[in-house]
Parts: sequence; structure tokens; C-alpha cells
Amino acid sequence: MSFLLASMATGGNTGVAGAFSTATYLLAAALFVLSLKWLSAPDTARRGNIAGQIGMAAAVVGALLHHNIVSYEWILIGFAIGGLIGAPMAIFMPMTAVPQRTALSHAFGALAAALVGTAHYYLFDLASHPPHPLVMLFLTLEVLLGALTFTGSLMAFGKLQDLLPTRPLTYRNQNAINFAILGAAVLCATLLIIRPQWAWLFPILLLLALAFGVLLILPIGGADMPTVISLLNSYAGLSASMMGFVLDNKLLIIAGALDGASGFILSIIMCKAMNRSFTNVLFGAFGQVQASAAEAGEKKTVRSTTPEEAAQILEAARSVIIIPGYGMAVAQAQHKVRELFDHLTRRGVEVKFAIHPVAGRMPGHMNVLLAEAEIPYDRLVEMDEINGDFPQCDVALVIGANDVVNPAARHDKSSPIYGMPILNADQARTVIAIKRSMNPGFAGIENELYTLDHTLMLFGDAKGVVGAVAKELAENGR
Repeated sequence: MSFLLASMATGGNTGVAGAFSTATYLLAAALFVLSLKWLSAPDTARRGNIAGQIGMAAAVVGALLHHNIVSYEWILIGFAIGGLIGAPMAIFMPMTAVPQRTALSHAFGALAAALVGTAHYYLFDLASHPPHPLVMLFLTLEVLLGALTFTGSLMAFGKLQDLLPTRPLTYRNQNAINFAILGAAVLCATLLIIRPQWAWLFPILLLLALAFGVLLILPIGGADMPTVISLLNSYAGLSASMMGFVLDNKLLIIAGALDGASGFILSIIMCKAMNRSFTNVLFGAFGQVQASAAEAGEKKTVRSTTPEEAAQILEAARSVIIIPGYGMAVAQAQHKVRELFDHLTRRGVEVKFAIHPVAGRMPGHMNVLLAEAEIPYDRLVEMDEINGDFPQCDVALVIGANDVVNPAARHDKSSPIYGMPILNADQARTVIAIKRSMNPGFAGIENELYTLDHTLMLFGDAKGVVGAVAKELAENGR
């Protein structure tokens, strides 16, 4: 904030337009901070979203008043192209595709930062007035982070959209090759800082960063997408912050720093939720080796049930904890889950939703889907708060969740998910698990929960199965 206040007196815009521009920047910075604060809780998230939108609008208005702008033609063309791309994404893309949309947003933002950095470099008079080494430091970081985030986010989008295999893709000496490419990019950046006139190095830096983004995401499996999404968000924010230093734009510095720091903190939270390290997530090829081990494992018998029987069990319960997972998102079953919730609450059943931090394919994925179905915020309970309720719970209803409810994480030291905090669904009196088949989850291992004596498997598409159970409850209530 002090930087922004100082800019009113020292630089940039002058006159009424300059003062107004600075005021809009101040407003935008304050709203960005408040938006981040409000987005941290479900009951204030809508307010935070609105604050962020108003802040961005103020930032755009302030930028358009900058004194260096001599023509608005290309700016208006950019607005039109961006609107034609962004509006259909916002209107027609289903809520279940929010992770993909988030990945694309990171890609576009990072590409913008990389392109601005590239354009700014070539605008310098390298022969007679080369940029200061500090400026080149920020500029090369901007381009490096922006380029690798662009291709990395596109790779994440491809995996989330099933355009690319969601399993880890590995090859011999992959990590060594990745580090070599990153090291070469850093070397190019270092040489450009020392000798900005060596313009032939800049395209090489750009190409190496683009290649590293692809190779970074290639060995990462679908189970780690929540961490990857938040980490890419951090990279995009840091790239924008570096761009703010290059352009001497204080608001970009603030907004990028907020984005970068929050994304990094969220990545740490995601790793903690999986009891994994950054190096294991980025370089461990999680979910590939374990799959082959699961295939060789001993098959155990399971007890299956029907929607009619499941409806009777739920109707007789006093407390039900619903555990949503990625399968609910894939089936787009959130509205059917809301119907089931309504039928149970009308019968006096206490219903809560247990939310695991890494359920789904982006941080908060389950919260977003359930909020779209207008599930009351106070019924969404985080893992640490609800785990103590499972022993008193009559029915734990698992809808498309897998690894986050696997008891092996607590006791099987040979399991790849050993030590990962899980939802204690197995401690409920009865467990009903809705799943398409007995195929393992993204960790590639069988789930012990499904073979317990008090677990009933309800096979089928989550949307159809939950709808059938809700229909049975509706008919029984007449």
C-alpha cells in the first residue's frame, strides 16, 4: 500500500487522470486482500468473489488511464478476443469442469506474462542503453515462470479433460533430464542478466522454459492434481509479480504476490493432507508402480446392495455422513445428492458432508460442486472437525471417493498412502459405498474399506444410483 501511495507523489501518471488511476489501484489492492480473506471460508466466499471482480474492474480502469497509452485500438481488440473466449467458458462450461477451467485460466495468465516480458525485452535499446541487471533479473524470472506455467497448465488441462493419460508418464532418467533443462534455462537467464545484449539467448530461454513445463507435469498422476493446480497458480502469480517490477506497476506486484503466496501456502496444505512432500508430488510418479502391485494383490469378497435396500438403511438412520469424491464430479451427481439430502432432512435425519482437502481435482472442488447444488454451508465439515463424529454415525455414504477413505493409510506401512490423513468412514456403524466398479483409485491400490463386514457396495454411475435411492425415499415417504 505504501508503494501505491508513494506513486501518487513520485511518478507515473500526473493530473486528475493520474490521481484517479492511483485511487483505483488503491481500491483494487484493498479489494484483492479482502477477496482472498473472504474466499477462505464457504459462508463468505460469494462476497470474496464479488470483491475480487470489482477489484479487477477497478484495476483495469486504472490501467486504461495510464499516460503512456497513445491508442486504444489494439486494447479494444484484445478485450473483444478475451470476451469471446471467456464468456462461453463462464456460461457453458459445467461446474464439474471447474478444474479444467482453472488450469486454462492459469495458462492464459501465464502466457500473457511471458508475452509481455518478451515484448518488453525486445523494446529495449540493447546496443546503447541495455537494461539494468536488476530489471533483467525480474524480466527473465517473469518469462521463465510464465512460459513453464503456460505449458504446464495446458498439460494439466489435458490430463483433467482426459485428452492425455491421467496416469504418470515416465521414461528412463526423466528427472535428470528435467533438471538439466531447468539448469540450462537458469544458465541462459543468468547470462542474459550479465549480458543483456546477447539477444540470441532469449529464444533459447523461452523454448527451454516451455519444454520444462511439459516435462514437469508429464510424470504427475491424477491423484496429485489438487497440488499441481495450486502450485501452477502460485507460479502464475509470481510471474505476474515479476512483471509488476519490470513495468513499475505496484498493483501487479501486490496482486501477483498475493496470488503467488496463497497458491504456495495452499500447495503446502495439499501436501500435508496427503502426507507427501513437494519432491514426491513433482517427481515421484505416484500411482503408477502401485497399480501393478494392486493387480497382483489378493482379491477379497464384497457385499453388494440395491438402491431399495440402501434407501431403507438411510431412512432408519438418525445420522448420516456423506463423503463426496471425484466420482461424484465425473457423474455430475451433485444435484441428485441435494435431492437425497432434502429427503433425509425432511425425515429428521442429521446429514453432514465430510470434505477431504484433496477430494476431487482441485482445492475446494467438492465445496464448489455442493455449493452449486445449494447444499447449506454449515453442513460442509472439514476432515479434522468431522473425523470424531464417525463412531457415532449410523451410515457413512461414500459417493465416488476412494483413496481418501482407505483405512490402509492408517496401519499398512507398505502402502503408498501410508500416513495420509483420511476420513474415518470405516468407523461408522454402516458404510454404503457408491462406485462404478472395484477398480482401484488414482493411488493404484485396493481399498480395504470395501471389503469390511459392515460395508455395502452400491455399484453404478453415481448420478443414477443416488437418483434411484432418492426416488425410493420419496416413494416411501408418501
